[in-house]
Amino acid sequence: MAFDLIPLPFADDALAPAISAETFSYHHGKHHKAYVDKTNAAIEGTDHADKSLIEIVAAARGSDQGLFNNSAQAWNHGFYWHSLTPESSDPTGDLATKIDEAFGSLDALKKKLKEKGAGHFASGWVWLVEKGGKLEVVDSHDADTVADQGGNPLLVIDLWEHAYYLDHQNARPSYLDAVVDNHLNWEFAAGNLTRGETWPYPG
Repeated sequence: MAFDLIPLPFADDALAPAISAETFSYHHGKHHKAYVDKTNAAIEGTDHADKSLIEIVAAARGSDQGLFNNSAQAWNHGFYWHSLTPESSDPTGDLATKIDEAFGSLDALKKKLKEKGAGHFASGWVWLVEKGGKLEVVDSHDADTVADQGGNPLLVIDLWEHAYYLDHQNARPSYLDAVVDNHLNWEFAAGNLTRGETWPYPG
């Protein structure tokens, strides 16, 4: 089967000025699309053709770097779009409880996400994941993903320069402040926590 470029779950100008419509036109319309297209081309006529995107990521890890990079980036970007929302509301219920248990408060978690993201060298991702019933903030380099690594990803923030350079130039902390304070989709995170397994790419 071929994977689709999943649509943004909001209007392309809905997160401005944190992330502009121009950034989404390149980031979603060109970067994400290229990852999806290259994944589809690589799996056509192979044993991977009927696998889920997560299964392809796991199978390619350590054996086919090109396919791994493109399939992981296709999944990461789809997950990132859903990790964002025009209007963020504070987490509630079990998610709020687990945040307090792991970090002490929502503000402390936000600080951790910003620090981990700002301190990450070069391209990559910063994740909120559940492992063994406990929440953690971790980062991954380049195209790497936590999707096939045994934890349950709840949210992710893209740290590649193309995610923020048009809007914030080289000031990654400015981008992180805007996204973490105003645009993280805690409802999506709560849904991932409740489901208890890795988000399935819908395309």
